[in-house]
Parts: sequence; C-alpha cells; structure tokens
Amino acid sequence: MASKNLVGKKITILGGARSGVAVARMLKKIGADIFLSDLSSEEKMFESKHQLNESKIDFEFGKHSDRIYDASLFVISPGISETSLPIVEAKKRGIAIVSEIECASWFCNSPITAITGSAGKTTTTTLIGRMASDAKKKHFVAGNIGTPLSSFVLDASNETTAIVEISSFQLDFCFDFQPHVAIVTNITQNHMDRYENSMEKYSASKSKIFANQNENDFLIYNFDDPWTRKVVENRKNKSVQILPFSINKIDDDGASIKNEMITISLNGKTDEVIKISEMSLRGTHNIYNAMASTLASKINGISTASIRATLKNFKEVEHRQEFVAEIDGVNFINDSKATTVDSVKFAIEAVASPIILILGGHDKGNDYSQIENLVKEKVKMIIATGESCDKIEKYFSKIVPVEIIGTSNNAKPNIIDMQKVIELAKEKSNRGDSVLLSPACASFDWFNNYEERGNIFKELVLKLK
Repeated sequence: MASKNLVGKKITILGGARSGVAVARMLKKIGADIFLSDLSSEEKMFESKHQLNESKIDFEFGKHSDRIYDASLFVISPGISETSLPIVEAKKRGIAIVSEIECASWFCNSPITAITGSAGKTTTTTLIGRMASDAKKKHFVAGNIGTPLSSFVLDASNETTAIVEISSFQLDFCFDFQPHVAIVTNITQNHMDRYENSMEKYSASKSKIFANQNENDFLIYNFDDPWTRKVVENRKNKSVQILPFSINKIDDDGASIKNEMITISLNGKTDEVIKISEMSLRGTHNIYNAMASTLASKINGISTASIRATLKNFKEVEHRQEFVAEIDGVNFINDSKATTVDSVKFAIEAVASPIILILGGHDKGNDYSQIENLVKEKVKMIIATGESCDKIEKYFSKIVPVEIIGTSNNAKPNIIDMQKVIELAKEKSNRGDSVLLSPACASFDWFNNYEERGNIFKELVLKLK
C-alpha cells in the first residue's frame, strides 16, 4: 500500500496505550508533528509517558484539551467510538479520522494477511504465524494480538509477510486498508453495546477487512457461518478471489473436510493436508481455524508438508482453552480470551467432563440463549462475577445453580475476589470435573485486559495446587 506524505503535518493521537504510543512514535520518525492525548492519569500512563518523552513527543494525560483539534488528522485507539465527544467534534471541524491499523498500513511494504472474526481470530493468527515460523519464512505477527502494526512497518520489507489480527473496533475507522489476504473466521453476536444491538452494523464493520481488495487479493471466509456468508455474497468488490472453508464439501477452490481429512483446492489443484485425528488442536472450531490458516499459508508460499507438521505439533494459545493444572482430579482450564458467548460455546463443547463455569465481567450486550442448551447438558454450576453477575444469575439460575462472587459495582482489579472464585469452584467440584474460566465478557470491570485476568487465574490455581 502506497505511503502518504505526512511530513510536517499536525496529527493528534487519541489514546496513549500500546497502539497509541506505537503509532505516535512511527509518525514522529517519518517527520510528522505529533500530539498525543489520553484521559487516563499520568500515574496510570507511567510507561507510556517514559516512551513519549524518549521520542520527544508532546502529550497530555487526564484530559482532552482544545489543542487536540489543532490537527489535520486524528489517529485513534480502538476503544474510542464514533460517538465520543472528541470524534463528534473532530467530524464537525472536518478533521480526518483513522485507526492505528489504517495509518500503519499506509507505510507497510509487506504483503498483509489480515484476520478478523468474532471468535477464532487469535488462534488463527497465531497458527498462521507458527506455520510461517516453522517454514522459516520471514514474517511478523501484529495487531489486536499484542504488538501494534505500527511497531513493525517502517522496518518491514516486501519479502516479509505481515500477519495481523484485527478487531471490529480497529476496522471501524479503516477506509483504504487493503490486505493481500483477508480472513473472516465468523461473524456472531458481539459488542452489541457499541453497535446499537445491530448485527448489520457489526457485520458492516467486519466487512471493511475486504472492502478494498482487488483481483490480485484473496478473501478466505467461513462458508458455514450465516452472517459471514451473507456479507461476502453481498460484497461490492466482485473481483477479489474468494476461498470458502467448510466442514462440508466445497465444489470450487477453498477448504473442506473429505474422508476425515482437511482438503484444499487452489487453482483447480486439490491437496490433502492432514487427518483430523492427527491434529494437536481439538474441537470443530479448531478445524475451521486450521482450514483458514492452511489456505492463507498456501497462498503465502508454504508447502503442504510444512503446514502438516505444524498442525501436528501446534499447542493451544495462551488464555484460549489453556490447561492450567489438575488438582485432586479436577482440571482447571483458562479460557480468559473468551470474551464472547460464541467463544464460550466452543469452550464448553471442547470439555468432556462436567463443568463448573466461571462467567462474567464487562457485558457487551450478550445473548446467553446461544449456550442455554449446552449449559443444561454439560454445566453443573455457574460462578458469576463482575459487572454482569446479576444478569447472569437472572438468566441461568432456573437452569443450574448460580453463585455470585464480588458485586456488579466492583470496578477494579480484584485478586481477592478471583481467589474466592477459585476456592468456591474447588469446593463445589468432584473428581473428574473441570473448572472452566470462560467469561463471555470483557475484563475491564476487574482487570486491565484478558491477559491479566488469565494470568491471575493461573497464578492462583497453581498456588492452590
């Protein structure tokens, strides 16, 4: 993607966390005039303050002063919505607004493989990165998965593949973003609080990942997912090369399951990749993730033999159905990355034993009817936590026993309450049960992010052991 001339341009960065600081430093290096603003206090943004001072970037914390509008461009962090006051005012003043992903892509010489979806995008992104690593192919993994794209692009060459996980929040303010390979793992109900309970608006955000692709690009999508199939079939850019993946038969190019084996077809050539029983990852959702990853990796020039070897040896992603420990015959599983109801569905399906399910956090407009039958079938008890505990108890208490730890008013990281959760789960469990942390909610009520939530859970479980 061609870079834009921003030398000497006044640019405001809204949001001083990882992506905000990364894009500020990137733009400073190319000669832009940068000002960063964040509502958080200086004490909370200590590390960001150090990095900004090191790069000689002007900033303010604890407020958004009028100085933010002295700019021709806003680059915003994903957590800032279009309804926030600075965004509304910037639009009135005719200031252009883009996301960090969009801005970074302007300076990225590497072909981009971009992954989005309501569930599975982190595993798929990690798996594609692992396939590239095992094949000794130059690459980097960035985006929503951890390190911002802005941290890599100025040093990346066209011989390096950029593997980028992208959330709907990041796509909201993308306009020219054009990945060489785009993957949509699925589109299921998520972030309804941000998208006004509209699946149409949420899907429109997701579809931006392929909006600018052309006949030289590839769109890999989940044919079995109704919303994904709908947005792909209704796409305006009909020239992009589409590659569906499905657990059923695919007549054209794409990926499917034939005789219990992942099979792909590209340019009319069919290739048997691996038997499902030989994969290290388990569960139908991971079959989908493997098919999407295989198609992307083949496009990126990786051999079938190398892909097969990765699929045989790939281990679970941290905080994604991650086995922590067995204590007195009870398995403890960390699925803190499950911030959607759909992800919880996959997690419950993957556990064979009776489950004590830990649900709760910052609710994003969840519809728990998606897992009601699974809970009846496999869950013996729910422990509800955080802001959404009352909603969870109200919905599930007539189905299974529900106990609340903490309160809906508790809006800060709380290790003591998490310890109470684990101790209660251990008390109520029997040999052969599984304790599953799969919250279906964001972590912001008690924790800074899902990683902190998962790490604290693991730490406390291991102490219990």
